[in-house]
Amino acid sequence: MATLRQYYDTDFNNTVRMHVRASACGEDLDAVVLFDFVGYFAYVSCFVSGQGRTLDFFTGLLRELKYGKTQLRFDSKVTLPSAKRFHGALTVENTSDFEISARFWGSPDSESRKDLQASRRLFIYSESDLTDDDIIKLKAIGRELGHVVQFRSGKYVAGRTQFEVPLAFISHDSRDTDAVARKIAINLERMLCPVWYDEFSLKVGDRLRESIEKGLKECHKCILILSPNFLSNNGWTKKEFDSIFTREILEERNLILPVWHQVTKDLVYDYSPSLLNVKGLDWNKLGEEEVCRRLHRAIVD
Repeated sequence: MATLRQYYDTDFNNTVRMHVRASACGEDLDAVVLFDFVGYFAYVSCFVSGQGRTLDFFTGLLRELKYGKTQLRFDSKVTLPSAKRFHGALTVENTSDFEISARFWGSPDSESRKDLQASRRLFIYSESDLTDDDIIKLKAIGRELGHVVQFRSGKYVAGRTQFEVPLAFISHDSRDTDAVARKIAINLERMLCPVWYDEFSLKVGDRLRESIEKGLKECHKCILILSPNFLSNNGWTKKEFDSIFTREILEERNLILPVWHQVTKDLVYDYSPSLLNVKGLDWNKLGEEEVCRRLHRAIVD
């Protein structure tokens, strides 16, 4: 399932994200200013990596952040929400006066990010956990400094993931992890499409067969990364393909989403003639971004 970093990257997906750098105890931190043109306010979210952070570290962060001043340094990147999440047009102008404006469909005029009110809301995503007492103290200190703090760490991840059912199972040969599989998994998670992917879904001590079979039974779709490695693997990938193919017959519906990576029609036909009757996506021709966009549409729709 998703990591804390992935939740940080995908939460508030209706907003415009201006990437900045923040400071705490002499360290540079990833942060974003989030412009919510629908609610008409702006707020800040930051990510604190590493274990062993103490209450003093986060208190130092709060003291560094002062509204209306320049402690946040622009990181030359803006992330826009998808058209599905934002019902209008967004304009980014990187001139002498950096500007982001929004115009909703049906509205004759635009709204500037400069007009949005600062909500004083601050989200801290931390790989270090704090005790409940420390979080209460941090929030109290934040209020004194003009912040409304929401602290998110391992407990937040545990609470989120226990209710998230993977929508797609990614079946791949481990030799294709770096080139294709991990990229698909990360892209789909960023698009709020949870997947069963071994690096995300398997924990130390899990029973391998039971976890894989559970994922294959519960997921709405199965992404098959068809590569020479996959087609020559008579181990787990063959068992996964047999399982999902059997499920297709049982449920009488299409479940397989093939991604072709350096394979030919002849190779796929030799492996399974029926796979040629399923429209696939060519990783090398379409590229990472387009393949993931089409997979997301096929899974969610």
